[in-house]
Amino acid sequence: MANIGVLALQGAFIEHEKTLRSLGARAVEVRLPEQLAGLDALIIPGGESTTIGKLAVTFRLLEPLRDFAVHKPVWGTCAGMILLANDIGRDQPLIGVMDIKVDRNAFGRQVDSFETDLTVPELGAAPFHAVFIRAPLVTGVGEHAHVLARLDDGGIVAVRQGHWLATAFHPELTPDDRFHRYFLREVAGLPVLG
Repeated sequence: MANIGVLALQGAFIEHEKTLRSLGARAVEVRLPEQLAGLDALIIPGGESTTIGKLAVTFRLLEPLRDFAVHKPVWGTCAGMILLANDIGRDQPLIGVMDIKVDRNAFGRQVDSFETDLTVPELGAAPFHAVFIRAPLVTGVGEHAHVLARLDDGGIVAVRQGHWLATAFHPELTPDDRFHRYFLREVAGLPVLG
């Protein structure tokens, strides 16, 4: 059974845990550096990136998260995408491993949240229904990062770079588990039920 950490400082971590368990993985809540030991991969959930970054500094977790990400698969959703980016145009604590530039809250405030269907060839022919809540947007992609999904206007909302995955939306808030399957199987090389 794969051990997948879910950063549980703030945000939508419980929904990720439920999906991981349904796919046969063991979900481990991570709040302290020692809880990264023995994990096969990590998910950084949506929430508030500034708050998550400050809490990571407070709990001396930021450097251990960077060290973990260098060696192990990590997926950031929404705020997690911001934390994985190496450029967000402002100063705040970041893990900063992905060669992407991200615009925080690119779509406006909470009331500007929306849902849309995305074409994601890596997930198959059926569109992926994506939920965007105060979402970021990728505005620049380095040579090693690969775009997985765009909005109809061309805005980049999902990127993979080696063993890192970042999505601007919240796959954990839908019944569609294909992104979790993709992360476990394709990005992390781990077994998945079904």
